Amino acid sequence: MPECGTIVARPAPFWRRCRLAFFLLLACALGPGAALVDKAQAAPRAITPLPDGWRFYQGDPQGAESPTLDDSGWRPVSVPHDWAIAGPFDKDAKAAGENGFLPSGVAWYRRALPLAPKPGRRYFLEFDGIMERSGVWVNGHHVGYRPMGYVSLRYDITRHLRADGRNIIAVRADTSAAPSSRWYSGSGIYRHVRLIETGDVHIPQGGAFVHASAIDGDRATIAVATDISNAAATAAEVTVDLVLTDPQGRQVAHRSAPVALVDAGRTRTVALDVPLTQLRRWDLDDPALYRATIRLLAADGAVLDDRQVRFGVRDARFEAATGFWLNGRNIKLKGVALHHDGGAVGAAVPLDVWRQRFTALKALGVNAIRTAHNVPSPEFLDLADELGLVVMDELFDQWNVAKTPEDYHLFFGDWHKRDTLDMVRRDRNHPSIILWSAGNEIHDTAYPVQAKAALRSILDIIHAADPSRPVTMALFRPNVTKDYDNGLADMLDVIGQNYRENELIAASRQKPDRKIIGTENGHNRSNWVPVRDYAPYAGMFLWTGIDYLGEANRSGWPNIQSPAGLLDRTGRQKIIGMQRESWWSDKPVLHVVRNADPDAAGPATDGAGGRNQPALPTMIAVATPRPKVALFDDWTPQDSSPHDEVIEVYSNCDRVEAFLNGRSLGAQPIQADASPRRWTVRYAPGEVRAQCLDAGRTQVSDSLRTAGPPVAIELEADAPTVGSTFDDLVYVRARVVDAQGVTVPSASHRLHFAVAGAGTLVATDNGSSVDHTPFASPDRAALDGHAVALVRGAGAGRLTVSATADGLARGAVTLQARR
Repeated sequence: MPECGTIVARPAPFWRRCRLAFFLLLACALGPGAALVDKAQAAPRAITPLPDGWRFYQGDPQGAESPTLDDSGWRPVSVPHDWAIAGPFDKDAKAAGENGFLPSGVAWYRRALPLAPKPGRRYFLEFDGIMERSGVWVNGHHVGYRPMGYVSLRYDITRHLRADGRNIIAVRADTSAAPSSRWYSGSGIYRHVRLIETGDVHIPQGGAFVHASAIDGDRATIAVATDISNAAATAAEVTVDLVLTDPQGRQVAHRSAPVALVDAGRTRTVALDVPLTQLRRWDLDDPALYRATIRLLAADGAVLDDRQVRFGVRDARFEAATGFWLNGRNIKLKGVALHHDGGAVGAAVPLDVWRQRFTALKALGVNAIRTAHNVPSPEFLDLADELGLVVMDELFDQWNVAKTPEDYHLFFGDWHKRDTLDMVRRDRNHPSIILWSAGNEIHDTAYPVQAKAALRSILDIIHAADPSRPVTMALFRPNVTKDYDNGLADMLDVIGQNYRENELIAASRQKPDRKIIGTENGHNRSNWVPVRDYAPYAGMFLWTGIDYLGEANRSGWPNIQSPAGLLDRTGRQKIIGMQRESWWSDKPVLHVVRNADPDAAGPATDGAGGRNQPALPTMIAVATPRPKVALFDDWTPQDSSPHDEVIEVYSNCDRVEAFLNGRSLGAQPIQADASPRRWTVRYAPGEVRAQCLDAGRTQVSDSLRTAGPPVAIELEADAPTVGSTFDDLVYVRARVVDAQGVTVPSASHRLHFAVAGAGTLVATDNGSSVDHTPFASPDRAALDGHAVALVRGAGAGRLTVSATADGLARGAVTLQARR
């Protein structure tokens, strides 16, 4: 007989034919302590989103948790909701530049929950994130507290519900102890909320684990471990019924486990191994997703609870000699780190914002994401699964030693085990996740005994909850704290180090059995080429993929962001992103820019960012000088008289030819050191163009034209349609153009956006580091001739987005909204 903690699957047909008789005989044999669940009380899981009906108060009023409080004067809001992004930006904000000079403090949310509890049913409130130090009350009863703002929370509220259905939820979110993160954190119930109804016998949060335990060619064994929790007063007999469907939705497997007896108040795990043939693997270019439908059945066949789990089957592994392998292919991880804010929408990020960003990053050749430095939202990982991006899922920015006085170090000792376990159990079914990270630049490493004890605690939890993936962490100056000598680094499955690529290479050569990865890296060629050329280096994660709010203390007021991304805050590609695309993309790439650095005509050096956009963050501890801002994606210098200019080209073509007003400037080959190709010319207005000369690629070219006076606004939407839910959003991009449609880079007109018809204006932005206009404002100054409006649908119908400005012809675009 198998041990009672794990049930091994047996062929199902016999049990399906004889289930009822078998369960009745077993119940008799076990006696009255084993209950057969009343079929009238059994039903599948019901999930009810709770986005609307909330009332909000910014402050900390007495008795806000009381069900009798009169909250009619509170402001109606929908969640997700980040109240801090509304501003104002304030030089004297308590959280200062770390939080982008935006406000922090205490706020309350209340909502009626008309729900009469049914016997034999359990009711859970689930929050994907509350920022932060949150408390939750139901009908005045405190049901839970959580200091971390990034983890998902679930509270069993069954015993606190009123029989008459008149229930009140109250939530307190507290960011008053600021700064508690080194970047913009947001404030409030900033992720999704739902009510989950199950049977007393149910699958707990994170209690279904689906992964491939073995893969061989087009065959795999799918291991499904299901936790069964019994909250009833008596023991219950339960069968786990499993159906697998393929990416086309066709059923490919059906198995049932033998009956499991789950004692009252206990949780038991049932394991099923299911063979899968004609396998379609999850991959970067074919992110195939299967689905496991897991049902808990009572003795009479009634459904007690059910879960649907998406999963992918892929072989991902790290090798010491050759780096990262996915499905038998050796792949260099070309990754970026991302903070959790969405620019103008703050921390409450609609899924379409991530969709736009992920799609733009993948077009640059990015294949990996690092969640810096916290647990992401579930839909963030869902989207990575769908689009074919691999993920390093990171937990902590600090352990026991602080980086800011009020950060998570105050709670690490009491809470890190639960936070680690909850994160891994929630996220472990995502095929996109290939690596867990235990922390970023953890300052405990200065105290090796303490650091190793904390790391061992985290490693043991992760490995027990998910034995299928390795664990790394982003080591900070490991040669200073002797991490490679004192054993700490070698506790990791994959050794990660931030920056100093040659140090990590030296550590690899010192012990060739070490698996290594760059967990955070700079944008320069001197950072990329060592990773590119050293086979054991699994890859790198740039700091950062997208400009993000906060971490502006080093630059100080009036700066509100860190402008270190390949994309700006609006998701638009920057010049540093053009260069990276030429190094990382597998497709033909060619971008031409203007380099105004007087030294650019000499030997190629590590480049700068675009206008007002330095390439390197100012906070990284690297012995690299802050670069000059010298690159422009225009042929419209302020000095229009004849003078020397440098045409700079980023391309992966073997040979590129440049032209000025149709005159060839000659061709240049690709540089082995990844440096750009440059031509020095005497400036003349008109057009500069660069063209790929490779066979079959001569159509690949790029050009810049001199802009004339601004005359009009042109609008272009990223998509022709937009939905009407929180997660639906479309970017409408505005350009100030001349009579020929060329963007005028000096244009700084104040644009007024408006939406008519079935839509609403959510926010406007221009990506500036120093613009303090509230994001909700319909008025936005153009930056380098560009601005953007974020628009959502409002029911089915047509909507028109327009932009006007003094002295310019109006721009407009029409979209279709859907419900």
